[in-house]
Formats: sequence, structure tokens, C-alpha cells
Amino acid sequence: MYLPQANSNWFAAAQETLHKNLSLEPVKDRAKNIILFVGDGMGVSTVTASRIFEGQSLGMVGEEHVLSWEMFPNVALSKTYNVNQQVPDSAGTATAFMTGVKTKAGVISVDQSVTRGDCRSSRGHHTASFLELSEQRGLATGIVTTSRLTHATPATAYAHVPERDWESDVNIPQAEKAAGCKDIALQLLEFPYGNGIEVAFGGGRENFLPVSFIDGEGGEGKRADKRNLIEEWKKKHPDGKYIWNEAMLNKLSAHSTGPVLGLFDASHMPFEADRAEELAAGPSLAAMTEKALQILQRHSEGYFLLVEAALVDKGHHAGSAYRALTETVGLAEAVDKAVKMTSRNDTLIIVTADHSHTLTMGGAPTRGNPILGKVVANDNGGEAKTEYEKALDNKPYTTLGYYSGPGARVKGNRADVHNTDTSAKNFKQPALVPLQEGTHAGEDVAVYARGPSAHLIRGVVEQNFLFHVMVHAARF
Repeated sequence: MYLPQANSNWFAAAQETLHKNLSLEPVKDRAKNIILFVGDGMGVSTVTASRIFEGQSLGMVGEEHVLSWEMFPNVALSKTYNVNQQVPDSAGTATAFMTGVKTKAGVISVDQSVTRGDCRSSRGHHTASFLELSEQRGLATGIVTTSRLTHATPATAYAHVPERDWESDVNIPQAEKAAGCKDIALQLLEFPYGNGIEVAFGGGRENFLPVSFIDGEGGEGKRADKRNLIEEWKKKHPDGKYIWNEAMLNKLSAHSTGPVLGLFDASHMPFEADRAEELAAGPSLAAMTEKALQILQRHSEGYFLLVEAALVDKGHHAGSAYRALTETVGLAEAVDKAVKMTSRNDTLIIVTADHSHTLTMGGAPTRGNPILGKVVANDNGGEAKTEYEKALDNKPYTTLGYYSGPGARVKGNRADVHNTDTSAKNFKQPALVPLQEGTHAGEDVAVYARGPSAHLIRGVVEQNFLFHVMVHAARF
């Protein structure tokens, strides 16, 4: 048989992948450990663009590169809609994969019968999270996020409220307080299951401190009840450690006993792209993940760890592909750390997204064209042209853009980006619909898995199926 591509790198790579897959047997034993990575807003277009972005930053052409989780053997697509919303939010989607129940937008670990913002309607309708179940069964648990620890995705692991914005007591209407609902920060302090959460890293100090309190970085507390939940946490956990900056994380011994609470910013942590410019930027997602795993791996009974790259979403909302892609690369570094620190024989690792964003990758750019650049197409002979491709308005256009967001013009013609550095981190990609913030997107997101029961991740599934895979893998 004549194989015209037999000498090409792609042909050889495909053969290598085939033989690797043929020899790979699924791991059907119990998962001692489970790590769930979530790229908030990390749709398939974000993954593709980030793959090229990282590859090009490493001096490669780009398209042939792979992110750390793209070497996982099992992949599925997850349907992300909320029960009442075609294009979802993070609260309802995170509730789905953390509790196994699809629910409404805007609610945290409660079922779909609840009325958003109505405390009484949530009574008796809490849905148990996988982290809570893990604590009840004696596993160690941890949460790592670049958002506030009280934000939607991390909150689904330990809190139950009919309104995602109730992060601090100041956010809850008095009538809802009187009905018995507690804010998310207070629920973290009062977490009742097992021996408590062993590791919690993220931002959000403001929701744990009284309004009159100024923290070590000059941030002001928000709590109207004047409670200092950080001090209360210290008293509750006399053997624990509270840390609030990168130096303290680096000094933290993985062998120290007791739980660890790390609040590295008053609100969300800074973008990875901006960390070098900030005096108190806090640790990277990869550094937090590595330290959390070192601590959790002390526990011989096993562990569950939730890791969220929250700022992928924030970058997209701001219309900044540079920041969103940089955050995705940061997630890939964190996943790589976890892969190197664990074994596929006893640790299930799942990488997914809660929802997508409206980032598009289009035009017909030549191979290796800068992913954040303007489109340079090929000529009739298949070779790269020497000038930018022009649209019908005789202006060049970028490979990446958004359907909606702050990069759209409300009035006037489309911006001419001919002399603009579209690869700059502060550049806002063009958008069609002018909005103050970019919106989420509703298409399916990918799920990648490695380890025990990873072979169950296949096909097109409802998002809440991921919880049931984890429960099966852990043999709960």
C-alpha cells in the first residue's frame, strides 16, 4: 500500500498515539484520591487558542503543541445548561458537577425547586456536595481557587444558599437573614462535616473581616456583623495555620499538622499576567495546587481536591484574550504538577469547565500566525502572504474575537487595528455586540480524565454526570 504521508512527523505521531491507546488498559480499581480541575469559562475555543498560545510562547509553531490534560486518554462533552437558563452561570453549573443535581442559575448547592433569593424555599432542599461526602467518609479535602473562596464555584463545595451573591452577611437582605440563611463565608467557618476542610486557598479576605478592619495589604473588611471570621477560625483550629501571602505559603511545611486557611487577596486574586507587577500578588495556581497536594498526601486514607482557574472567566468577561489564555496556561501548569505528583493507578484527575465563553477563532490565518495577531492568509500557492488580510471595509482583522463584550463599538465604524499591537495584554479583542462585560456561551464543554474510572468519561453527557463518576470511582 502506498502511504504518501509515511515519512511525515504527523504520520509518525499518529502511529505512536495509536499504539499507545491500544496498549492502555482502563483502571477499574477504587480511586483513593480524586482531583477535579475547573477552568471557569474555559470552552473548547479557549483550550485550542491557549494550546497555540503556549506553544508559540515556547518557540514552537504552535498548533502542534498539547496542554497537559490533552494527553489524558478519556474525553467527553458536557452539556452545561441550567434547568432554567439556556446559557448558564457558574453557580448552577458548579452545583451540577459538585452535587450531581442540575439546578437553576444563581443558586449554590440547592435543587431546582428553590426560588432564587428566597431563603424559606431552600429549606430541606440542600444537595450534598462531593467534598462533604468525602469528609463524612474520612477523606482529607481541599479547595484551591484564584477567585474569592466564597465565589460561586468553590462555594458549591461547602455552602448551601439560594443566592450566589450572599458571600458576606452584608449581602443578605434582613428578611432572608431572619428566615435563617447564613452567608457563604460563615458557612465555611461553620463547616460541620468530618474533621473539617484540610486546605482552603484563594482570595476573599474582605468577606471574613469586619467593615472596620484593615488587613495586612490595606484591604477593608465587609462584614456588617463586625465578626472577624479569620480570628474565629484560628480559635476553632488551634492546631491550624492561617496564611495570607506568597512568602507564608512558601514557608508552610507540608508536614505541619492541622488545617490551613490561605486568603491571599481581599477579593479575587490578580491575573497571572499581572502578578509580576503587583507587590502582593499572591502565589500562582500551580504553587497553591502543589502545596495543597503536599498537605493532603500526608493523609493515608486519601483525599479530594477541587482546583479552580477562576480568572479564565474574568479575562473573557473583560474582553481580554491575552489574560484568559494566560490563565488557561496557568491551569495547565497546575494540572502538570498534579500529574507528576500522583499515579494514574490510584488517583482520578478530571479537567473540565463550568461553561464556555463567546471567544471565536476564525479567518484563514496561515500556519503559525500569532494567535493574538491579525490574520495573514495564504496565497493561491498555499504560501503566507506578506500583508494582512482585509475585510470588506478594507481593514485587517484579528484571529480571535468575541460575540459580545467591551471590545465592540457602540457607534461608528469598526476600529482599524493595522498599527495596533493586538498581542498586548491590555488589548481588547473586537466584539460584535457591545456590552460592558462579555457573556458566557452555551455550547458543550470538554471533559478530560485520567486514572481510576476515567474510562467512564466518554460520549456526550449531562454535566451532573461527573459527580456520579466521582462517587463511583471513590466507591461511596
